[in-house]
Parts: sequence; C-alpha cells; structure tokens
Amino acid sequence: MAVSLQDKLVVAISSRALFDFEEENRVYENGDLRAYEELQRARLAVPAKPGVAFPLMRKLLALNASGHNVEVVILSRSDPISGLRAFNSCREYGLAIERGVFTRGRAPFGYLKPLNAALFLSANQDDVRDALAAGFPAARVLPESARMASTWPNEIRIAFDGDAVLFSDEAERIFQRDGLPAFIDNETSNKDLPLADGPLKPLLEALHRLQKLADHAAPMHIRTALVTARSAPAHERAIRTLMAWNIEIDEAMFLGGLDKGAFLREFEPDFFFDDQLRHCESARVVTPTGHVFNGIVNTP
Repeated sequence: MAVSLQDKLVVAISSRALFDFEEENRVYENGDLRAYEELQRARLAVPAKPGVAFPLMRKLLALNASGHNVEVVILSRSDPISGLRAFNSCREYGLAIERGVFTRGRAPFGYLKPLNAALFLSANQDDVRDALAAGFPAARVLPESARMASTWPNEIRIAFDGDAVLFSDEAERIFQRDGLPAFIDNETSNKDLPLADGPLKPLLEALHRLQKLADHAAPMHIRTALVTARSAPAHERAIRTLMAWNIEIDEAMFLGGLDKGAFLREFEPDFFFDDQLRHCESARVVTPTGHVFNGIVNTP
C-alpha cells in the first residue's frame, strides 16, 4: 500500500525556522554559498540550538502519541549535506522528523502541493510571499521572537488574527479605503454573509479536526484563539463565519485596536499569526510570531 499524507496535519518548516541557524545564515546572505556549505559541513556533529518554531513542532509531534496524525517535514533552501545537520539535530533532541526536501538555493515552495501542507513556516520572506501567492498557507517566522517558557506543557496554544489571516482581506480593504465607519457599516450589513477563506484557514481546520479526534486521556491538547482588532458590532460577522465553517475556537479577543501584545502575554500561545507587521512586532516580544504576507496592508 502506498504511503500517504492525506488526512494528516502536515507542517513544512525551513531548517532556519526549526533551528537557530542565524550565524550560518549571515554567511549565506553574504552571497557565499560555498562558504555556507563548508561551515555546515564542519558542524555536522554539532547539534544546532532550537529555533523559534522548535517548541511548537515538538508539541505537535507529541500528538502522535495517540495516533499518527501529524507530519512535520523540513523544506529548505539548504543543500542536502547541510540538511544532514538538520536531521542530526532532530535526532539529538528526539524530534521525530523523517522527511525533508533540500533545494540548494532554489525556492522550495513548489513542493508544498505534493506534501499537502497545511502550513509552511520559513524565515525567508521571499519564499513565504511566493508560497502565499501560489495559494499555500504560509508565514514568515520572526527569528528574533521571544522563546516563551510555556506554562502549558500539555497544551498546544495557537492564536490567529482574523482579517487577511483566517479570513480574506475583503473587509480590511474597505477599512483602508473608506475608513472605520464604512467598515462597520459593511460588516453589520453583511453579518450573515460568511467572509471568504483566508490563507491560514486550512491550518485552523486541521487543528479543529485534531481537537475532535483527541480523547480526554491524550497527552497533548489543542487550544485556539482569535485575536483581532475588530470590536462590536463588527465582531458578529467573524463569529458567524466560523460558525458557517463548522469550526469552533476556544477564545476570542475583540480588541478594537488595543495593543495585542499584552493579551498574548496572558494567553501564552506557542505561536501567533498576524498579517500586519506592527502587530507582529508587538507580539514577538512575548511569543513566537509569524508574519502572514497577505492582503492590502502587504501590497507594495
């Protein structure tokens, strides 16, 4: 029987998002690919330090204790020998990652389709932009994000912005063009009309599916939150959209423009996704953060 990744939560992650390769990356960005590869070869026996997304990947893989429902795949611009160091580091930390694709400097996002990935995490801005433009769920990991010491070892906590992340940016476009009164009028007039899908809806769907599969005795549970600048009465359309998708979230924060960082500090997510860089800058001080290059606010 052929091996299949269907019906699994598949996360594709770059080696730099998974491990702290910032020193090596500076050599790579200087344009000396050969020097980068030689540095990685010289360090094959030296485990890399955990990167920003490492704690989240470890928790997601822990879900497999109650059934193989999650697959994490390394998808990287590194060369295959540099990839050997990434796999060696996985083995050192007991991280059960078995699959990887290494493209030696070429954009890797095309492999997201055969992987059936629900998320691509990378520290490379261009790769994330290209992946999103091609219709794949993706976010740029901010390597300088805080490494939160989790007080929830048995919970995977993921927080999402709404517009342009879980939902399309159709409402955000009205806000940017016509201002807040027009935005509120549009959202209240269309409160019963679900918003179109945003780029990270597939991830939320996969997490919700895993929530339903988990039993009370499972070693790891999932908790999700919507953290949005919307406020009443525009909140109703967001909730009704999730209802139309048959997706339940555990917490919802309608902040009306308040700084999100303080609220994320209380929720303590393992990861937060937002399309607006100013919110990402606030969030990264307290939690691992991914910038979703989508929507009108990210249009050059």
